[in-house]
Amino acid sequence: MSEQQPMVIRAGALSMQVCVPGDWTDEQVKAFADKENVCGTENGWFVRNTGKRDPNYKARVACADVVIRPGFVHIMLDA
Repeated sequence: MSEQQPMVIRAGALSMQVCVPGDWTDEQVKAFADKENVCGTENGWFVRNTGKRDPNYKARVACADVVIRPGFVHIMLDA
């Protein structure tokens, strides 16, 4: 797989983390997540909401590997 392709970083039963292009919309992120790891809940995956539990939480964090994956971000999704 190319370093420039979106990828799943972690996948669990009720949450997952993806590394995707930073300009993707939440809907594009959800579609990718559903394609890579089908969610077993009625409402499917949703991007973890910014600031609900922690006002300092950032929904999109730059990928730490900026040399290989420039412009990519890590996003958490919940079921």
